Amino acid sequence: MKQELNSFIRFLAEDRGLAQNTLDSYRRDLSQYIDYLESSGISSLGDSGKLNISGYMLDLKQRGRATATLSRSMVSIRAFYQFLVKERLMDSDPSLHMETPRLEKRIPKVLSVQEVGKLLQAPLTTTPNGMRDKAMLEVLYATGIRVSELISLDVDSVNPSMGFIRCVGKGKERIVPLGRIASEYVEAYTQTMRPKLLKPSKAEEALFVSHLGTRMTRQGFWKIIKRYAAESDIRMEITPHTLRHSFAAHLLENGADLRSVQEMLGHADISTTQIYTQVTRSKMKEVYDRTHPRAKIE
Repeated sequence: MKQELNSFIRFLAEDRGLAQNTLDSYRRDLSQYIDYLESSGISSLGDSGKLNISGYMLDLKQRGRATATLSRSMVSIRAFYQFLVKERLMDSDPSLHMETPRLEKRIPKVLSVQEVGKLLQAPLTTTPNGMRDKAMLEVLYATGIRVSELISLDVDSVNPSMGFIRCVGKGKERIVPLGRIASEYVEAYTQTMRPKLLKPSKAEEALFVSHLGTRMTRQGFWKIIKRYAAESDIRMEITPHTLRHSFAAHLLENGADLRSVQEMLGHADISTTQIYTQVTRSKMKEVYDRTHPRAKIE
């Protein structure tokens, strides 16, 4: 069964062009499923069926796994079986017509425009690290790209003079506008401070590099944004995705159309983008309740 899993992961990498983080997620989910099958006495995927899948999902639930974990695991299992049928390694797909646990769509937490302003002002741009951090935060808020896409940017991925960036996310390339302010800071960082972070003996294509002169990591950026949030006295719990959420919500608040925001975010399905309209509706209701003289009964 591990051999079939390796073939599936290779297919996702070579034919679908999925990112390494996504491949790791598929491998982790399916390795756990295969371990469950083996513990149940199943030695071949051809011998597995709906009852095995249902039993595994129940096992995850009983172990207290979140609905998001159950949903992701089911998606992985379904994709795996579809691959096996397509490659004629199985006659039929036992996951067919099985329901995926429904996720409760939570309204994303976003920063106010004022809070974003405080966060963007936090880095000290007179130092190499500070200028890099300032450029990263400005790009993240100006474009709404994912953190994985941000740290994957190469020097030639950004065209400050033309005002756009080229990034790859979920296996697809897209062009996203880059505002004037973000463009100016990227250009200043690239020309003045990035060379100071690089190691003279090593060529590095990455746009944003660590103090070691190598590509910035997700963990490294996580620490950076948490530190600046604390320095800015922002009470809300911030993740690297918070600026992406704020980008989308602020665009919609100011009249951007949903399709344009969907394209900039790189969402395959517009229903994913629609969650941000709930943020704007929630804020609208809050403003109404606070300001309309007849909103509340005294």
